[in-house]
Amino acid sequence: MKPCFLPTARQMNWLIAIGMGSVFYACFLRFRVIENTPVFLACQAGLDTWLCASLRLGMRLFNEGVFGAVALGAALLHLLWPSLLLFAIALAAAGFGLVMQNGALAGLAAGLLVISLARPARAAR
Repeated sequence: MKPCFLPTARQMNWLIAIGMGSVFYACFLRFRVIENTPVFLACQAGLDTWLCASLRLGMRLFNEGVFGAVALGAALLHLLWPSLLLFAIALAAAGFGLVMQNGALAGLAAGLLVISLARPARAAR
């Protein structure tokens, strides 16, 4: 039986950092900028800071459903061809999508990531 996809300890530490960083930044953006009315209104009035630029980018991507779509695409590709890079992309996008309420596709992607841990790893070249 082939071994399952199992990141090493060093890779797992990077995956934890990527996943937690994505969720923490999404929480910051949502609860300290979008739902904070004075900051949101200042950004809408044309304030030019990195925070307002990330707000505009995040809102544009949220309206198009990009977070969930990227998470689902990367999770499906990871399910077919297990790769640490695809796992990291899907993890970051799913975390951001779940916090920013792109929950349907991001939740499905998170489920596929859990299932993909049971898939056999790619053979070494």
